[in-house]
Amino acid sequence: MTENYSKFAVAPMIDWTDRHCRFFHRQLTGRALLYTEMIVADAVIHGDRERLLGFDRSEHPVALQLGGSDPEKLAEAAEIGAGFGYDEINLNVGCPSDRVQSGTFGACLMKTPDVVAAGVSAMKARVSLPVTVKCRIGVDDQDTEIALDALADAAWSAGADALWVHARKAWLQGLSPRENREIPPLDYDRVYRLKQANPDWFIGINGGIVSLDEAAAHLAHVDGVMLGRAAYQNPAILADVDALLEGGERAPVDYALLIEAMAAYAERHIASGGRLSHVTRHMIGLFHGFDGARRYRQILSSRATKPGAGAEVLREAFSAVDLGTRRDAA
Repeated sequence: MTENYSKFAVAPMIDWTDRHCRFFHRQLTGRALLYTEMIVADAVIHGDRERLLGFDRSEHPVALQLGGSDPEKLAEAAEIGAGFGYDEINLNVGCPSDRVQSGTFGACLMKTPDVVAAGVSAMKARVSLPVTVKCRIGVDDQDTEIALDALADAAWSAGADALWVHARKAWLQGLSPRENREIPPLDYDRVYRLKQANPDWFIGINGGIVSLDEAAAHLAHVDGVMLGRAAYQNPAILADVDALLEGGERAPVDYALLIEAMAAYAERHIASGGRLSHVTRHMIGLFHGFDGARRYRQILSSRATKPGAGAEVLREAFSAVDLGTRRDAA
């Protein structure tokens, strides 16, 4: 079962991995699995579906991450997502925010594996797509040896196709979502032990991974690696993903071609009523380490946000970058 899923994924990140971010990331890697932000099942059912779920064909493979705990609503939302053409449906069992706690889903579901099983089972019955789960190793005072095994067993008994594990606990009280991504200690060995005990199941790892060298090291122990903030804040890292997965030589990035692709995309978005900053806000970290990167960031930050800003702002920002000179900081 482990060969059917991507060995590398960009994590779902609320307010970050929207359709514009994913289009940008896809220009850098053809192989990585991209995830939407978590979208609550009720919003999918009752909200503006094109705004919430629409995406560019080039984003494939792309997975829809759902939040919720009601099996029937999850199944209906999954069916709607399948109709939009997503390649996978993922259930969020890891977000610790107050909002998801009030709805009794996200990381709260670590406490109720039976609810996770019911949701997965309902979605599997409704769609032919892979249904996967992204979870923590536990929450609050749970024993992670018991909690993670219970969650994994419940998910797989219900037919889940893969499990992505953020190798930290989540604290439902006392820590903000940001603190929950940084303060609870990482325990990669716990995820490795889960894989060792379940060799036939796809298990991916997430949390605190900052380089592709680290990703490659994890792949000696688990089936997949998921990067979040590192890929978003330094997106050029994604240009090496395909070589990592295929075992070939890294192809140099044609930055001029990339910028033109993004400028054309931005022009289409603006023509449909959007703003340049909706696109360029995801590109701020692209030239980390190059001479001129600071000026590039300044131009995008100050001018792309102005009403009426067009793709020429992106081209001007790119012209400030010296691709021949790379330093540790810029």
